[in-house]
Amino acid sequence: MVFQTFEDQRAGRDPREVPGFWDEPGLNRGVPRGDIIVEAPENPTGWQGSGPSIATDDRPPSEATSGNRLLTVLLFFAGLATSLALWLFETEAGAVNDTATLMMAIGRITGLAGGYVLFIQLLMMSRVSFLEEWVGARDLLRWHRWLGTSLVVLVGAHVVFIIYGYALTAETGVVDQGLTMIKTFPNMISATVATGLLVFISFISIRTLRNKLNYELWHLIHLTGYLVLLLGYGHQVAMGANLSGKFADIFWPGLGALVIAALVWGRLIEPLWLNSRHGFRVAEVVAEGANTFSIYIDGRNLEKLPAKAGQFMRWRFMTRNGWWQSHPFSLSAAPNSQWLRLTVTAVGAHTALLAQMRPGTRIWAEGPFGTFTAQRRTRRRALLIAGGSGIAPIRALLEDMPADTIVIYRASRPDELVFREELEDLAERRDAWVRYIVGSRNDPGPRRLFTPEGLLGLVPDVNRRDVYLCGPPGLVGAAVQTLHELDVPASQMHLDPFEF
Repeated sequence: MVFQTFEDQRAGRDPREVPGFWDEPGLNRGVPRGDIIVEAPENPTGWQGSGPSIATDDRPPSEATSGNRLLTVLLFFAGLATSLALWLFETEAGAVNDTATLMMAIGRITGLAGGYVLFIQLLMMSRVSFLEEWVGARDLLRWHRWLGTSLVVLVGAHVVFIIYGYALTAETGVVDQGLTMIKTFPNMISATVATGLLVFISFISIRTLRNKLNYELWHLIHLTGYLVLLLGYGHQVAMGANLSGKFADIFWPGLGALVIAALVWGRLIEPLWLNSRHGFRVAEVVAEGANTFSIYIDGRNLEKLPAKAGQFMRWRFMTRNGWWQSHPFSLSAAPNSQWLRLTVTAVGAHTALLAQMRPGTRIWAEGPFGTFTAQRRTRRRALLIAGGSGIAPIRALLEDMPADTIVIYRASRPDELVFREELEDLAERRDAWVRYIVGSRNDPGPRRLFTPEGLLGLVPDVNRRDVYLCGPPGLVGAAVQTLHELDVPASQMHLDPFEF
């Protein structure tokens, strides 16, 4: 086996490069895996393409979504300000004149803000494809989590301040006042249940707890967020002193109608149209490697499917044991007019059963989703980093990338490497580079990969490339930290971590 540093002839090499980092003497002494080697007769774990590049438009696409994100943030805060203005419009001057009225005013303001944030949360859960294309899937997920925490805080503050304000007015205890309000105020029982559901959803969304739940259970619990809206809306209308008046009579129902329309469109109409148009079915299931297999899918009019390499779709396989659950799987090959391909690693009961599906099995699909695509590229060259089953969208993306693309593929064992032949064929045709980093996280190569010196040793011009990262959150997080240390702008990082 021959060790090779990433010595290249590209112009503008970063002066921080450490020559020979990957071929230090004794780097692999006693370690049969875990480092980069070029193609060799025994256990090859590296490949450099050298063939003619396929013609491709090498112009950097326009800046991705920064302007869209800014406009979305401005619209969000404009809507929030409008919601809070309802209290100002409907509150007479001098109405807040003591501690009790101040507490109730704070309670009403936080209640209005909480109601608005709940509507926005559900809007982000609507799966309307326009939202993901406009903002970006990762930003939507990050905002969804941030707003979820904010929603719990706002609703909690609303409950505490309102009860305390009424208790001061009635000159009674807080607990007694709270029980009285639940028993006597209209729609308070349903509002109490909604609050309890909201707290529970937020509790199980804490990362350490979420990671202990299987995806199906977590997703089912998360869907109860719709009940929060249904149970809480009556309380908002019945008790919302600031939800009456000409403007409020238009704004609040209009916001609710917008959210419901988005949910119906994204969750019902778009999927119905997609599946009636394409009629997806399983064509073949093919083993790829250790616990990994590909599902080939055929259908009608696949050339009209608006999917891009790197995107994912939600797939519901209509089998006896799997029809009731859908899972997100990325396309592992660029879409074409003949077939689609997913590549799955069996990590649970559901994914293990998928390997046993028969040709002809019907599929219900939703999507495509995600902005992990070549169209988001902002530089002329790219670096693709995959960890484990994250190779699926990376493999697809390589078909859409320009010449001189570098692929780094991280795996724990050699038998976990999939698509080697395809990757090397694409590298040969596109004049790309593929580097395999194989071994446990304690082996020299993997340990040094996500250090500034190690990554520069492989990709000297990394801060002049777009970087696409897909894999477990730990790998993506380590890579992002290293990229920050190497002054790679956030606008050049495109992330697709495996998390929900």
